[in-house]
Amino acid sequence: MSNENQSFKSEFLNILSERGFIHQATDMEALDQKMSEGSITAYVGYDMTAPSIHVGNLVSVMMLHWLQKCGHNPIVLLGGGTTRIGDPSGRDETRQMLTDEKIAENMASIRSIFEQFLTFGDNPSDAKLVNNDDWLSTFKYIDFLREIGTHFTINRMLTFDSVKLRLDREQPLTFLEFNYMIMQAYDFMELSKTHGCSLQMGGSDQWGNIVNGIELGRRVNGDQLYGLTTPLITTADGKKMGKSVNGAIWLNEAMLSSYDYWQFWRNTHDGDVGRFLRLYTDLPMDEIRRLEALEGAEINDAKIALANAATAMCRGADAAKTAESTARETFIKGGAGDDLPTFKMDLNASVNIIDAFVEAGLGKSKGEVRRLMKQGGLKLNDTKIETENLVLSSNMLNDGKIKLSAGKKRHALIISE
Repeated sequence: MSNENQSFKSEFLNILSERGFIHQATDMEALDQKMSEGSITAYVGYDMTAPSIHVGNLVSVMMLHWLQKCGHNPIVLLGGGTTRIGDPSGRDETRQMLTDEKIAENMASIRSIFEQFLTFGDNPSDAKLVNNDDWLSTFKYIDFLREIGTHFTINRMLTFDSVKLRLDREQPLTFLEFNYMIMQAYDFMELSKTHGCSLQMGGSDQWGNIVNGIELGRRVNGDQLYGLTTPLITTADGKKMGKSVNGAIWLNEAMLSSYDYWQFWRNTHDGDVGRFLRLYTDLPMDEIRRLEALEGAEINDAKIALANAATAMCRGADAAKTAESTARETFIKGGAGDDLPTFKMDLNASVNIIDAFVEAGLGKSKGEVRRLMKQGGLKLNDTKIETENLVLSSNMLNDGKIKLSAGKKRHALIISE
C-alpha cells in the first residue's frame, strides 16, 4: 500500500511519506503511535557480497539517515553470516559462494560508507554496526532446527516470492538458500532481544523475510515487531535503479570515482529529477519543489543541484565541488579536469585506440567502441577519431595526459606507465 501524502503523528513517517519512501508496513497505525511516543531502534541488513554497496541500496541507507535525524536509533546489520548462504530474493540463480576471508575484506570496505550517512558512537542516539555472524556462527545445527525450525512450515515458505518466482521459472533453489529466510528472521528476533530493536526496514523484495522475523519474534518471545518497505525504484525509462551502461554505481570511492558518481546524478532523466531529489538528498522540501518546477534548459540547474547534494552526502562536500568544477572545465571549456578517471598505459607498447577505450571503461566491448566511432562519437584530446588503426603514443600527451571521450558525457585520462 502506498502512503504518500498521508498524515502521521510521527515526524519520521511524515518525512518518509512526503518523500516517497513508503511501500508497505505491517501495522502502520501502531508503528506510527510507537514512534510518536519516543525513540525506537530500527535496522536494515546488508550482505557482504562485494566490497561496496551500490545506488540500488541507497534508499534504505537514506531511511536510516532520516531515522537518526528524527531522534531514533539506527542499526546497520552487516551480514557476515548470511552472506555465506546468499539471499535468493529477486535472483534467478545461486549466488557465488565467497570465502570467509573475502567476506571479511568486503565488510571492512563497506563499513566506511555508512559513516558518510550516519553518526556512530557510544551515545544512546548513535548508530551501531552489528555483524550477524556473531550469533549465526555459534549455532549447532540440531539445536537450531529444534528451537527455530519448528516455527516455519514448508507450505508457508513456498508462498513467498523469493522462493515461488525461482521455482516458477524452473531455476534451481538450493537447500542452503532455502534457509536464508530463517536466518534473517532470527536476526530480527536477536536484535530485538539484545538491542531492543522493534522495526526492520528494507526494499519491497524483503517483505516476506521481514514478515517471517516479525512472526518468529512474536511466537518465541511475545515481541511486538514491525516492518516497513520501500518501493522498487526504477528510472523513467524503466531500468532498475543503480545500473548504468558500465555496470553498478558503487558508493565506495575505490570502486567508482567521485567524478563518475557525480556524473551519474547529473545525467538523471528529466522525469526523475524531483523524485530523486526527494529520495537521495536531504535538501529541504521547499527547495526541492522550486528545483523540480524548473523547465527547459533550467532543468539542468536542478540536475546539478541533485548531483552536488547526492555526491556531498556520499563522498563529502569537497568531492562534490571538485566534480562539478571538473565537469564544467571538461564540458564548457573543453579541458581535461584533474578529477576525471585516470588509467596508466604503456605508450611504448603499441596500444590500439579501440583497446584503450575498452580498458578505460568507455565501452563494454571492441564492437561497441567501433560502432560509436562510426557514429562520430569517439574523440582523442577533443579531436574526432576517424580510424580504428590509431595507436596511442607519447607524442599524443597533452600536459602529461591523453584525454579519451566517448560521446559527450564519458571521459577518461591516460597517463604513461
